[in-house]
Amino acid sequence: MASKGVNISIMGRDFSVACPAEEQEDLLEAARYLDGSMKEIQKTGKIIGAERCAIMAALNITNDLLKLQKSTVGQDKIQEKLSSLQSRIDDVLREAEGAVSSAS
Repeated sequence: MASKGVNISIMGRDFSVACPAEEQEDLLEAARYLDGSMKEIQKTGKIIGAERCAIMAALNITNDLLKLQKSTVGQDKIQEKLSSLQSRIDDVLREAEGAVSSAS
């Protein structure tokens, strides 16, 4: 799968980024998100310069990602536990059905 140049615009600057065709929409969405984050930071007036805005946006986005990762850490274990409980319930129901069938 060949990479193709995708044109993106961040803070009024245009960039061409090589990207596999199947990932182009994700790249464009990421670029729009980054552009919006940087513009929000710039609007506050506390950060001057595109480089500083980029660093602050990267820190904010990374912080959000880490919070999300921490909040989803136990979900795999919960899913395993739920599957185990469902299996046990199914076993008990089968046993109960077998007991009712043999009693009739």
